[in-house]
Order: sequence, then C-alpha cells, then structure tokens
Amino acid sequence: MTEARGRVGAADAVVPSDTSGDTDRAASARPRGRRRGGPSRFDPESSREEGKAAKTRERILDAAAVVLNRKGYAGTRLADIAELAQLQAPAIYYYFPSRDEVIQEVVQVGLRRVLAHVRAALAALPDGSTAMDRILCAVSAHLEIVLRDSEYASAAIRHAAELPAPIREVQLLDERRYGALWRTLMEDGVAAGEISSDLDPRAARMFVLGALNWAPEWWSEERGPLPETISTARRLVLRGLRP
Repeated sequence: MTEARGRVGAADAVVPSDTSGDTDRAASARPRGRRRGGPSRFDPESSREEGKAAKTRERILDAAAVVLNRKGYAGTRLADIAELAQLQAPAIYYYFPSRDEVIQEVVQVGLRRVLAHVRAALAALPDGSTAMDRILCAVSAHLEIVLRDSEYASAAIRHAAELPAPIREVQLLDERRYGALWRTLMEDGVAAGEISSDLDPRAARMFVLGALNWAPEWWSEERGPLPETISTARRLVLRGLRP
C-alpha cells in the first residue's frame, strides 16, 4: 500500500495446463449424450480427498496470516502455524515447500483482497457519484478490510517492509495495481476541481495511504468503534483535500 515504499499481494490462480492433442481428439470423438454402460469417470473418493486437501491448505494459510500479523516475518514459525492450524509441523511441507512460500501466499492474498474490496465498493456507488465520493468510499473500504475483515490484509500491510527481496518483488506487482487505482482517484478529483489546486496530488495520495496503512498498528475496538474511526478518517480526508 503506501506507494512510497512500494508496498501491496493473494494467491495466484492455478491455471491447469493444456491437455494433450490425443486427449482433445478423444474428447471430440466421444458421443455427446449420456454414456451407456462402462465405469463412471467420476471418482468420489478422489474428489473427497481433493476437497480435504484444499481445506487443509486454506487452514494453513489462515493460521499463517494470524501468526504473521501478530509476530511479523522474523517471528513467524512453522511450529506456531501448525499449532494454530491443528497440524503437525512437517505436514505443512506437503502443501508448501518452505516457510517463505506460505508467507508469500499470505501477503499476496492479503493485498489482492484489499484491491478487490475497494474495487467492489467503488463499483457499488450509484451513478452520478462525485470524484470525492469515490475517494471517501475508497477510504472506508480500505479501513474495513484491513481493520475488520482480513488478517491477511492487515499482515500484508503491516509487515511489508520486513519481507525478503524475493517476496517483496512479487508483492510489488499488486501494490502497483493498488497504487494505480488511488492515482486515478486523485487525478479525477483534481480534474473535477474537487481537490485543492494548491496541493501536490502525489504527496496528498501518499499521505492518505500512509495514514490508512498505519491504522492497523494502533486501532482496536477498545479505542473506538470502527464506524466512528472510519467517519473520522473520511472527515479528515475531505477537509484536507477539498478546495
């Protein structure tokens, strides 16, 4: 998130490889109706095992997000992840080749969830919403996802600076996409005359994102309900940007 450090990443979708030509020809030659006789190609046992493996993998990532969020990169141990996921630590290697692979997927999931949540909130705005409406909507959506809805997002933002170079390089791809979204929001505000012409748009963007990204470091329900915190953030941004 803060574009200044180049921070924002979720798991890349696994795209199945193309089938072989022989398989394609066999499929095209097969009758299209229901097959009569012969064993079914559906294997219920295999399907159950795949479903179980997917749930276990998700459980590992959920646990890793919690541990990373609380202890940071250096303090994230496979033993702690395994305990929280209710697994033996060696079992994690069946799903991930290393600790860093687990952490990399957590931060990718986290950053992509932020981007997806903010995009969805903007898409839900009614027609005729102003450029400032969109900026304030993005402020709300960002705080919702990092403070309430996602250990992944909070972990990815809070600990970005601690990550080793290989993980950061992957993470930066998604950070740049999120930075581009905010750049467009600010540019639209300037073009519409809804952001003061006395402000440096880039500096304004960096200050806003910096403040939003710092919120997980200090906010808790005891410090005030989330709606009030979001309302305060929106008022500060509005009064700081408008002419």
